[in-house]
Parts: sequence; structure tokens; C-alpha cells
Amino acid sequence: MAAHHGDNLLIYLKLFLTAVLWGGTFVAGRIAAQDMGPASGSFLRFAVASLLLLAMTWQAEGRLPVPARRMLLPLFLLGLTGVAAYNIFFFLGLKLIPASRASLIVASNPVFIALGSALLFKDHLTAPRLAGIALCLTGAVIVISRGDLPGLLGAGIGTGETFILGCIVSWVSYSLIGRGVLKEISPLVAVAYACLSGTIILAAPAFAEGMLPALPGYSLVSWAAILFLGLLGSAVAFIWYYEGIKALGPTRAAVFINFVPVSGVLLGWLILDEKVNLSLIFGAVLVITGAWLTNRAPAKNPGGGS
Repeated sequence: MAAHHGDNLLIYLKLFLTAVLWGGTFVAGRIAAQDMGPASGSFLRFAVASLLLLAMTWQAEGRLPVPARRMLLPLFLLGLTGVAAYNIFFFLGLKLIPASRASLIVASNPVFIALGSALLFKDHLTAPRLAGIALCLTGAVIVISRGDLPGLLGAGIGTGETFILGCIVSWVSYSLIGRGVLKEISPLVAVAYACLSGTIILAAPAFAEGMLPALPGYSLVSWAAILFLGLLGSAVAFIWYYEGIKALGPTRAAVFINFVPVSGVLLGWLILDEKVNLSLIFGAVLVITGAWLTNRAPAKNPGGGS
């Protein structure tokens, strides 16, 4: 019994660290985005992640499973939405807005996944989920508007915020496509192939962006950010999250996702000296509370959210 309790404590620690790592991806992305083009940064991040995930898949499965022909298009679409599109929007947005604001906007992902599942798969929206959706959307509007709703209505959403909203559209698409994929392929294999296909998709725009001649000019800090994004923020964090789902179930494991925006805001303040004002704090409380209510009974999706 003591050993089992100790195993669970290790899983809880890994899930908490996963949330910290995913919060850290917004800081690392903000750093890399100042030095690299969006396609270049995305390609390098997932080239690193793909190598490690493919090696981990080989070790876990004893081989690299070859997907059935009917799964090739869904796996390609996972790479197109959750890796290529998401990360181009991610780098474009983080070039323009603070990591803390971006992490709070992205924290509303579970709300839109729940809405998408209700529309496409007729999932039941319970009263707590509906309350969570309302809270999360209210918090996101406060964060996006910086607490100035009349100003938002008059001037519209900023360019950086629009790009981060593109992250949400991409991740919701990825999650809903992944729902079908996971009926036939394990999460680890699905994510490994999604990362690989996304990296291949990103290669052409990265080269067109001038990545190769720019490589020697990237700073050591930017390379460290890319290694963090690829190794820790993508591959290792996913493996730990997958271990949490396996040990605790998806509902209990997903609760830890709500620490992601908290760590994003704190790390943005500590590392990048980003300002934390009252509207950000109030919006954060609403977003996190709403995401928790919405995410109490999440649908399975391949991977995390950053």
C-alpha cells in the first residue's frame, strides 16, 4: 500500500512538472520568436521532439508500428493542425504579446473542445460544464481586452491575440480529429507520427523563410529555448502526461492542466519581467476556474496543449 501511495506521489509530481513545463513553453516561445521566423522555430522545435518521440515509441512498442493506410490522412491532419498550424500561430503570437497573456488565452482550449465535441459528437454539456464555458470565455475576454471591454469593441482584437486565437482553432481541430485516431492507435504512436508529419509539413516554409542561412546567427539563448521546447515542453511533458492518464485516468490527470496558465504567468513575470496587472489576475482566476469546471470529464485527445 505504501509503495502504491509512493507511486501515485511520483505521478502527481510528474503531472505538476508537466504543467510547469507547458507553462514554460510560452516563455521559451517568446524568447525564440524574437530571433527566429515562425516556420523556422516551429520546424526546429518539432524536429527535436520527433527524434525523441520516435525513439521512445520504438522503445515502448519494441518497433515503430506502421499505421494502416486508412490512418495516413488522419495522422497527416493531426500534424497539419496540432503541430504545423498551431506552432506557426504560437510563434507569430508570441512575437507580439507577452507569454503570460498568451498562456491565459490558450487556457480556454478545453472550453472550445467541449463545444466542438457537443456539436460534432453530441456530447452532453452538463450544468457545471456550461458554467465553466461561461466563466472561461468571460475571463478570456478580460485578458484579451486588458480589462477594457469598450476599447475591445471599438478597436477590435489585436494582431498578437488573433494569432493566439488561431492556436485555439488549430488545437481544437487536432483534438477532435485525434478522438477518432485514438480508437485505433495508442496516444504515444499517434503523437510521434503527428509530430513527424508536422515537421515534414513545416520543412518547406522553414527553408523558404531562410532558416538555413540564418542558423549561424541564432543566439545561444534561442537555441536553448528550442531545445527546451522540443525535449522538455514537447516530448518529455507528453510522456509524463501519458503516464498520468494511464495511472490515474484522464479526468484526474487533466486537472493538472489548469496549472499551465498559472505557471505561464509566474514564469513570464520571473524570467521576462512581464507585468501582472489586476485585469490579468482577475481574468486568470475566471479562465482557470472555468477550464477546471469544463475539464472535469474531458474527452481523450492525443497530447497536451502547448
